[in-house]
Amino acid sequence: MATPEMTPENYVIQLEEKKQRMQAMFAPFSAPEVEAFESPIQHYRMRAEFRVWHEGEDLYYVMFNQETREKYRVDQFPTASLLINQLMPVLIEELKPNKSLRHKLFQVDFLSTLSGEILVSLLYHKQLDEEWNEQAKQLKSKLVEKGFNLNLIGRARKMKVVLDKDYVVESLNVFGKEYIYQQVENSFTQPNGKVAEKMLEWAVDCTKDSQGDLLELYCGNGNFSLALAQNFDRVLATELAKPSVNSAQYNIAANKIDNVQIIRMSAEEFTEAMEGKREFRRLKQAGVDLKSYNCQTIFVDPPRAGMDIDTCKMVQGYSRILYISCNPDTLLENLKVLGETHAITRFALFDQFPYTHHIEAGVLLERKA
Repeated sequence: MATPEMTPENYVIQLEEKKQRMQAMFAPFSAPEVEAFESPIQHYRMRAEFRVWHEGEDLYYVMFNQETREKYRVDQFPTASLLINQLMPVLIEELKPNKSLRHKLFQVDFLSTLSGEILVSLLYHKQLDEEWNEQAKQLKSKLVEKGFNLNLIGRARKMKVVLDKDYVVESLNVFGKEYIYQQVENSFTQPNGKVAEKMLEWAVDCTKDSQGDLLELYCGNGNFSLALAQNFDRVLATELAKPSVNSAQYNIAANKIDNVQIIRMSAEEFTEAMEGKREFRRLKQAGVDLKSYNCQTIFVDPPRAGMDIDTCKMVQGYSRILYISCNPDTLLENLKVLGETHAITRFALFDQFPYTHHIEAGVLLERKA
C-alpha cells in the first residue's frame, strides 16, 4: 500500500483521525481525553531493511508492495532517519565494484540512532570467508573516513561475523536529562526515536508522585526502567530475552543507576513466583526477596498479544497500573479484566508509525474507590 505524501497537512489529518478512532475505541472504559504525541513528519524511523537487487553491473535497494508483492527501487527512503538516507547511496556505491562483498548479497539492514551511531548488517546466501572479512574491514574503514560512526556485521546461514560490535549506543533526552541505551542488532528497540523520548517523558510524568517501589514486566533493555527509577525507591524489572537482559545490565551501569534490578523471567513465571506457586532459583541467586519490595505501582509493556489472564489478575493487585501497548485491541481485552478494579486516569496516543493505521497507546489506571 502506498504511503501518503509526507506533508504537514496530511499528517495533521491522519493524526486527528487516529485520535478520534482511539477515543471511540476506549469510550466504554470512560477514558479521559487522549493526550496525542506527534511524530516528525519524515526521517522518524531509526531502523530500515531493504532487499538488494542485482541487475548486470548495477546494484540497488528494493522494497515490495505488501499487497501486490511488486518490487520497486528505493534510492532514498524519507521514512527512515536522515543518517540512514545519507549512508544508503554511499554504501551501495562502495558495494557495486566489490565482487566479494556484493556476491550473493540479498539484504541490508540499518539500525541508526539519534546520537549519530549506525549499525549495518549485510545478509548473504553464501558462507563468509576470510576474503569477505578483509574486504568488509576495508569497507568499514572507508565509510568511517567518510564521516560515518559505523559498525558492520555480516550474516549468512548459521553465521554471524561482527567486525567490532553488534550494537549501537543511543542517547535519549528525557526532560533535559540524557539516558544511554545499548541497542543490539535484531533485538527490540523503539523504532521512532523522537516519539520514544515523548513516551518516556509521559511515563515519568504519570508516576512523578509515586510512593514505594516499582514492579515492571516486559522491561526489554531497560528503556523505561532507567527513566522511571527517579520516581521510586527501587525498581524490580523482569524480561525473558537474554540479549535484552544483557543490554539492560549494560544500561544500568552506563547510566550509573543504583536502584534498578533486572531479573530474567517471563511475566507468567513472575506471576507464579508472586503467587507462591513456584520457587525460582534465579530469584535466590540474584538475592531478590519479593517480600521486601513495597510495590504500589506496576508498569507493563507487553508484546502485541497482550497479557494472559493470570498476569492480568496479578496486575490487579497494584494500586496503579501504567500500561504501554503496541496493540490497542489486546489492550482493550486486558481492560475487561483490569477495568473491574481500576479506572483510566491518563490516556495517551504515541504516533510511532505516521501514515499507517498503527497506534501505540498508553493508559494509567488507578484503583477505584
